Amino acid sequence: MTAERRLICAIYTRKSTEEGLDQNFNSLDAQRDACENYIASQRSEGWLMARERYDDGGFSGGNMERPGLKKLLEDVRSGLVDIIVVYKIDRLSRSLADFAKLVEIFDEHKVTFVSVTQAFNTTTSMGRLTLNILLSFAQFEREQSGERTREKISAARANGKWQHNGVPLGYNQDQRQELQVDATEAAIVKDIFQRFSEAASVDALIIELADQGYRSKVRVSQQGNRAGGKPIDRNGLYRILNNRMYLGELFYRQEWHASKHQAIIEQGLWDQVHEILDRRARRKGVPTTEERWIFFPLGDRLYWHDGRPYKMYESSNRNGLRYRYYKGVATPQEKATDTGPPTIRAAEIHDAVIKHLLEQFENPQGLLDNL
Repeated sequence: MTAERRLICAIYTRKSTEEGLDQNFNSLDAQRDACENYIASQRSEGWLMARERYDDGGFSGGNMERPGLKKLLEDVRSGLVDIIVVYKIDRLSRSLADFAKLVEIFDEHKVTFVSVTQAFNTTTSMGRLTLNILLSFAQFEREQSGERTREKISAARANGKWQHNGVPLGYNQDQRQELQVDATEAAIVKDIFQRFSEAASVDALIIELADQGYRSKVRVSQQGNRAGGKPIDRNGLYRILNNRMYLGELFYRQEWHASKHQAIIEQGLWDQVHEILDRRARRKGVPTTEERWIFFPLGDRLYWHDGRPYKMYESSNRNGLRYRYYKGVATPQEKATDTGPPTIRAAEIHDAVIKHLLEQFENPQGLLDNL
């Protein structure tokens, strides 16, 4: 066998979950065994197995953030690999976009890609067509699996099943992952809502809750680490008051959905508390969602020169006149030297932007030329 005919073959194996990896002969071993046998069958063609192992156990094929794959690509770029051998193409990637990037890298460094169970060669047009077809099905399978998982989670949430460790104050989780009301903690949650609806001062209420001995929920992780059990501060108070789980709902896919677990707070008390929260927000000059885009069209679009965003504020005088403005966040040093982002009246900057736009629209061709 001449040196020119020697082709170094790198075996890549992957498994999406860590289940079974602690066995003496696991899925990665089975994949590698099949690949080794295939390389041995091509010994007459000069194929030699690389000593380096490229294994990713417990990593999804939906992205390229995998240590074994990264090491493989490093060796490809270094010219240490001639052929990549996998059991199936979806072991290397389940994403059509990612696979296109990988094939581009392989082509750039004249590396051939071989699947043991799906015979094709990426150096031919027919091989590329076969590859794209197979990979499209692999991506379709991954998306279908993701949809089934999301549907499963949605159904679990609808049935009051909580699939996280962070159960909020007032509930416990049973062996079936269903939320059950903790009578002692639920009484604390009800008392907090009731006291807030009657309190004149949030700061005074927080002190009262601490004096009463109220604490956040103690959580124990799977590793046995304990967290929580601390006095309820301002942030903790507002997290409780804004948690719709107490209404018998669960959050999934950016929305709150009705669930079968028992509610702790009645709708009337919830509405009363949130009416107070809305009033406090308006007093502090925080625009409501409806007002945001009507009165602050530059909201989330206005930045200081270093990238710090401007926030929207609103105030009123004794006569009920409202003043709206954008305010930049200044550091303590900037406040002391008056060098931070200036406060801008909304009306003034809105007028300036409108004037600039009108000037631009007077010369449509110039506007198009600048696109």
